[in-house]
Amino acid sequence: MDIQKVLTDLGIKDTNAGVMIGGRTLGSGPHIDSISPTDGKVIARVTTATSDDYELVMDAASKAFVEWGKWSAPERGEVVRQFGDALREKKKSLGALVSYEMGKSYQEGLGEVQEMIDICDFALGQSRMLYGLTMHSERRNHRMYEQYHPLGIVGIISAFNFPVAVWCWNTALAWVSGDVCVWKPSEKAPLCAVACQNIWVEVAEANGVPEGISCVVNGDYKVGEMLSRDKRVPLISATGSTRMGKIVAQAVAARLGRSLLELGGNNALIITPDADLKVVVPAAVFGAVGTCGQRCTSTRRVIVHSSIYEKVKDQLTQAYKQVRIGDPLDENNHVGPLIDTLAVEGYLAALKAVEEQGGTVLVPGGVLEGEGYESGCYVRPAIAEVNNEMQIVQHETFAPILYIMKYETVEEAIAMQNGVVQGLSSAIMTNNLREAELFLSAAGSDCGIANVNIGTSGAEIGGAFGGEKETGGGRESGSDAWKAYMRRQTNTINYGEDLPLAQGIKFDL
Repeated sequence: MDIQKVLTDLGIKDTNAGVMIGGRTLGSGPHIDSISPTDGKVIARVTTATSDDYELVMDAASKAFVEWGKWSAPERGEVVRQFGDALREKKKSLGALVSYEMGKSYQEGLGEVQEMIDICDFALGQSRMLYGLTMHSERRNHRMYEQYHPLGIVGIISAFNFPVAVWCWNTALAWVSGDVCVWKPSEKAPLCAVACQNIWVEVAEANGVPEGISCVVNGDYKVGEMLSRDKRVPLISATGSTRMGKIVAQAVAARLGRSLLELGGNNALIITPDADLKVVVPAAVFGAVGTCGQRCTSTRRVIVHSSIYEKVKDQLTQAYKQVRIGDPLDENNHVGPLIDTLAVEGYLAALKAVEEQGGTVLVPGGVLEGEGYESGCYVRPAIAEVNNEMQIVQHETFAPILYIMKYETVEEAIAMQNGVVQGLSSAIMTNNLREAELFLSAAGSDCGIANVNIGTSGAEIGGAFGGEKETGGGRESGSDAWKAYMRRQTNTINYGEDLPLAQGIKFDL
């Protein structure tokens, strides 16, 4: 694939403005070099935001909100629809950039852009369904109802593993809600943000949209701190590690703002004696090695009934021998690189900890070397036999390491699944209706996502996405997640000629 052609198609130059107010570019801070984990080469440079740049962005966003809120929701939805069409036109190029800059397979890069397109379609429909309720008043000649209004500026802090889709999950819904968005992308994938903004600008300018409704502020953690502490930003949507989320949550809570947090996962797949192993193996393998184990929904733990444990272990071990690792732009490969050498160090440290804590590495890992692996970021997916209580198993390692363990009863398996601090995604593989319903009941999985006969990884736009416990409790994407981007207002109208008080209170003058 001709990467230079991809970059040209997306408007990426050798040096790019990393601060963008609509199509207006600035950024006087230090440069970020975007280094591809695919080949270790510098793709391009991006300028970062200073505090002065940040203030210019916030001033433009504040002014844009006043104007954007005057547009009707269906008018805003029409603009988002056009953005979805623009993404369709650039899908191959943007998908390739996601793959090259972040390291996920090209098919997964295309899938990520498709998620953007899907949420634009969803948001278009939602723009005509920002419903409130009508209630009956206890007072005669009174009418009560509730309505939703836009919040204002939404700050979006995104992670490297989904460098475009998660931004769009938030932005598409925030835009139709009447909000404006300020995006702080990951320093590890800044070009994806520049490309998305370039695509957006053409649509925005064609529709006369206020420039400040979409702003990008590239930079390090200091930009995230400015957003989190800024009282002009009523909602911060942050995706990343639990450690990062706790810092953001404290800063936002200190000013009584709102947080929408999508943090770590430690997702388990329970495999019962009634499971169809033809479904189990591909679900477990893709869940564990997809995106090189760098999804928040990646399968980290496989909990297998003792009666089929050896069989499942053998089939997974054999399947791992078929996994092809290499250039993610080569569609013959299943797995690309980790994001950088720091991630490789974490992967190696986790495998070492497994052995130190009494586990057994069944499928050995290691760093790949030689032709095609010069970046030093390619690793072998590993499988380790462990127990659930081991410290390393309780920790989320963002790498392709799958932990396998036994259980005896389905209640025990559910307790093991729930026995971690994270609560994002979970799944059970069974054809037993009672086991499936127990898993989905209040006594079952404590995660925000619970699946039957599919893996833990991946989610459809139509359902709300998010998790419980140290995953942060946020919900993005489908269902009624749009409500997070709006404020609820209860209205009461008295159309009578007197003033009765609620609860029958008398106040005679």
